[in-house]
Amino acid sequence: MTFRIEKDTLGDVQVPAGAYYGAQTARAVANFPLSGLRPHPALVRATVVIKKSAARANMTTGRLDPRLGEAIVRAADEALAGDFDPHFVVDPFQAGAGTSHNMNVNEILANRANELLGGERGAYAPVHPNDHVNMAQSTNDVFPTAMRLASLSLVEKLRPGLEGLVAALRGKGREFDAVLKSGRTHLQDAVPIRLGQEFEAWAVAMEKNLAGIDAALPGLRELGIGGTAVGTGMNAEAAYIDLVVAELARETGFPLHRGTNLVERMQNMDPFVALSSALKGLAANLVRIANDLRLLSSGPRTGLAEIALPAIQPGSSIMPGKVNPSMAEATDMVAFQVMGADAVITLAAQAGQLELNVMMPVIAFNLLFSLEILKNTVPRLVQACIAGITADRERCRRYLDQSVGLATVLAPYVGYAAAAEVAKESTATGRSIREIVEERQLLTADKLAEILDPLPLTSPGVPGEKHND
Repeated sequence: MTFRIEKDTLGDVQVPAGAYYGAQTARAVANFPLSGLRPHPALVRATVVIKKSAARANMTTGRLDPRLGEAIVRAADEALAGDFDPHFVVDPFQAGAGTSHNMNVNEILANRANELLGGERGAYAPVHPNDHVNMAQSTNDVFPTAMRLASLSLVEKLRPGLEGLVAALRGKGREFDAVLKSGRTHLQDAVPIRLGQEFEAWAVAMEKNLAGIDAALPGLRELGIGGTAVGTGMNAEAAYIDLVVAELARETGFPLHRGTNLVERMQNMDPFVALSSALKGLAANLVRIANDLRLLSSGPRTGLAEIALPAIQPGSSIMPGKVNPSMAEATDMVAFQVMGADAVITLAAQAGQLELNVMMPVIAFNLLFSLEILKNTVPRLVQACIAGITADRERCRRYLDQSVGLATVLAPYVGYAAAAEVAKESTATGRSIREIVEERQLLTADKLAEILDPLPLTSPGVPGEKHND
């Protein structure tokens, strides 16, 4: 590899000759070879959009020479098209606040802008990374703004998958609405339920999780850009602040607005905590649903096997013919990761001091990673699992008929204690509730048949009471 020599405030730095980045990025690469990861593309894109919007705003105020500003805008458009993706190289785990990431973008756009103007990489004339690309900005207001924009963009990509999951669960709820089965609480027999009711409840839970995510978005739309170093707006013209927010809204399509207090926007990571918390809630429900699917499909001979999940891959390297609930298992692992990321985000959010939270890079990494893996996982759960679920109606009904939970319907007629005795005998002998009640002559045959009719048992009311709707 050949190198060029650049200078920064600390001295000479070797930079790969073909790199669009410069000295500060090269130092970051050398200083922080920590994870082997690159910045999330959504964060890169958001930062480039900020630079493009800032250049336009600075040209409008008259502060930035239009010749230089238009070159920056052109370079930004090329970056947004993916032309410089290999050159965004700063590890997500880096120096505090995201300075290295910000300078990586500044250097790339400056070098390309200079090429467009007839200059060379590394010369930084006439366009300078700090003086022109970073004009009226600081890492301290750019990075949290980029975090907001990146999060908003990934939420929009997650949304269709969640809506599809709701629709798929609701569709299975309708398909299985007439499938009667035993409910289970504490993993023990409980009163009857319809399989469709279980799926519909999961759909409602996912709808509520999506609403929780939406509730976190207003805080992300309130920007601190223009606050510069500590939120006071030093070195940013007053007109610029409103202009850059308007440019960002136009460029992204999001309903963005200026923060009511830019100092608060600099210090406070609450919007990211709120979104992460909503994702954690989603993850918790995904685990719950995935694990219920694993339980209900367990077997196929020695488990519940009330439903069957699609077979998507062989399940064992030693047991021929074994098929595992692989997509549900993968969903669990993704959800665990999201929960862990939320813990990191919470710790980092409270670790800010005074006018700045320097832990923003790790917040960004974990939040965007959570959104990314959820965005990818939820549609796969629908396609490779939910859509192909079938029900074993006969097995469901057989378990229902054998369920000790049916003793519950006797309580309004024979009392709790007598019903409990029936349940205990059923458990001890394996005989059905119906058989024992008939033998003990606790109810007439007609009344017993009426109150043990399973379909009415899955709706509100006292079984056998005609006045109940």
